[in-house]
Amino acid sequence: MKDQDDDWIKATASNGGGDCVQMRRASETVQVRDSKLGSSSPVHSLNRAGFATWLASAKSGEFDLLSR
Repeated sequence: MKDQDDDWIKATASNGGGDCVQMRRASETVQVRDSKLGSSSPVHSLNRAGFATWLASAKSGEFDLLSR
């Protein structure tokens, strides 16, 4: 499986400090990793329905308590 850094995207709202979640499409999944670790980061693969659920939860603030 490819793991080139230029295949990954991150939110345009990112502060540029590297504390972001990066994503990319891979076949039938969306892969997610920690931008601070780059190619050393564990990669989590979600099917598209799972990714849509995760993204909706993040947008709704469901995970905000984890950052406090």
